Amino acid sequence: MRSLSIKILLVGSGGREDAIATKLQESGAEIYAAMGNRNPSILRYSRASLIARETDWDKILNFAILNKVDLAFIGPDPVLATPLVDSLTDKGVPTASPSMNAARIETDKIFMRNLLEKHGVAGGVLNKSFTSEKECTEWISSYQKDFVVKPRGLTGGKGVRVMGDHFSSSQEGLNYALDIIKKDGSVLIEEKLVGEEFSLQAFTDGTTLTGMPLAQDYKRAYEGDTGPNTGGMGSITDSDHLLPFIDRKSRDDAFNILKQVSIALRNEGYPFRGIMYGQFMLTQSGVRLIEINARFADPEGINVLSILQDSLVDILFGVANGNLSSRINFLKKATVLRYVVPIGYGSQPKPGRLSIDPLKDKSTKMYYAAVNGSLSSIEMTSSRSIAIVGIAESIPDAAKKVDAASSLVHGEYYMRRDIGTAEMLARKMARFRH
Repeated sequence: MRSLSIKILLVGSGGREDAIATKLQESGAEIYAAMGNRNPSILRYSRASLIARETDWDKILNFAILNKVDLAFIGPDPVLATPLVDSLTDKGVPTASPSMNAARIETDKIFMRNLLEKHGVAGGVLNKSFTSEKECTEWISSYQKDFVVKPRGLTGGKGVRVMGDHFSSSQEGLNYALDIIKKDGSVLIEEKLVGEEFSLQAFTDGTTLTGMPLAQDYKRAYEGDTGPNTGGMGSITDSDHLLPFIDRKSRDDAFNILKQVSIALRNEGYPFRGIMYGQFMLTQSGVRLIEINARFADPEGINVLSILQDSLVDILFGVANGNLSSRINFLKKATVLRYVVPIGYGSQPKPGRLSIDPLKDKSTKMYYAAVNGSLSSIEMTSSRSIAIVGIAESIPDAAKKVDAASSLVHGEYYMRRDIGTAEMLARKMARFRH
């Protein structure tokens, strides 16, 4: 473990960043936090803080230089679309996050699909991008299968719409696609995949790629995977670092896709250093790539960070300096995460205040997200508020720990209680067997 004097800039103020901050302070770092809200948990770990819009990259750059940080790490995806990482690198600050060009695998979905096709990366899907309303109309009118409509840029997990889930006819999908072209100038249309989704995250220094436990997240607001898309209501991991419905071969296929993406970016002159996070679907024809992201997932990143055994400081220095270890250790435990959110989150959120009692069970963790206030009394915003994580031998047992810990949160809020339950897993396994 490194010296206690290591200064690390952490950008972000959500539950994911609180989990990162927790691991950094456990590794002996001094945290210099740049946050969009006054997250009370990150503040308690921070030597100094800057409260500003997280995309005000020049303010954050000056904050980092003023405090002479030794390393920087970026949490939220919108920040990766700014010149912050490149500017920190130019100033000689090692940064364990991708450059603006490398981060385009997330910030520009059309760039990502074109990169995969150019380099013959496995797991691709049928896709077409359009800038012309006329060409888009003609193509969709002739396409006889279900499809997905994706804005080109970042949408916070809420902009992608799927036929059968978010619209019921080709005409509705076309109307949405045309609205995106009018607003953004382009749109991406993809074939609809059918199967079981899963997430694989990996640390990479541009050459070495080291995978993390598989995870599955749940974006739909309501139980039974219904309702509007959200930034994520919760997620699970299993004790064998696979999932009950995702086998070792499928995990290895997904990992090989991430390796191919890393090689493609390096060959393009944009070596990727940071967290590469792939969202995949296991279909009848094998593992297919839905999208790639350029940072820890939220919530899935919180699950894996909660069981990370090695020093996150050492890992991030390895990422930034090109000497990442090929083996990183995680507890052989299952995790379940559920988010506490305002009533109406995903449509018309009604934020209020919550009071929180201290945790006593060490196998349960609580991370603060888009909130202000103190550790015992928070003011909610319109976004997610508290991530509760249970850690146990099995997924259902971890879910029970979340149930118990939720009694420590007082006030009006909503939580998806079905995530990680034995009933949910049984339904998934029945579908998987067929």
